[in-house]
Formats: sequence, C-alpha cells, structure tokens
Amino acid sequence: MPQIIFLPHDDLCPEGKVIEAEAGVTVCDAALANGIHIEHACEKSCACTTCHVVVREGFDSMEESDELEDDMLDKAWGLEPESRLSCQAVVAEEDLVVEIPKYTINQVSERH
Repeated sequence: MPQIIFLPHDDLCPEGKVIEAEAGVTVCDAALANGIHIEHACEKSCACTTCHVVVREGFDSMEESDELEDDMLDKAWGLEPESRLSCQAVVAEEDLVVEIPKYTINQVSERH
C-alpha cells in the first residue's frame, strides 16, 4: 500500500505525518481519513482551490490533471509545476511526499 508523507504544516499537521492510502483514493480523502483536516470548501467538486497541495515526490505516478483542474489551479496561491488539487489527485502505486501550502485564497474558513 502506498504511503503519503505530509510535510509539516503549522496548523494542520505541525509534526508532519506519514499515512498509508489505498491506490485509487484521492489525496484529500486520505488526509481527511487520517486526521489532517485539509480545507475543501467546494466539498471536493473541483470548484475551488482550498485543497491545493504541492506533490514534492511521486508527482509523475499520478494521472495528469484535466482541463478543469488546471483552470482552477491557475487561481491557487503559491502555484508550482507540481501543484494539484488534492480532491482530484488520485494516489497510484507509488509513495507521495505532499506539502500543504501555508495559505489558500478562501475568503471564509469554516474553522474558527
């Protein structure tokens, strides 16, 4: 089973976290199932950028992003060549190293 290594994030996982994820699950769903409360304001429908992540290792093992995801990513804060929306990034058979950016462009956060 592939592992996802989440790099430290001040709010969501200060120590970082290593989880196991079944191939075919999204990075977002794997994170949420393992206590990493990544934002997903559009309920994982590829309509916002709050679940934006940067895949530092294993990026090429995933299916390529589609046009809709690419259009959304163009609006993400801190966009990089290895950026993905975690709600669309499906885990394959290879381990991933994922960084959750410090900021999102979400105007209102559900966490108070």
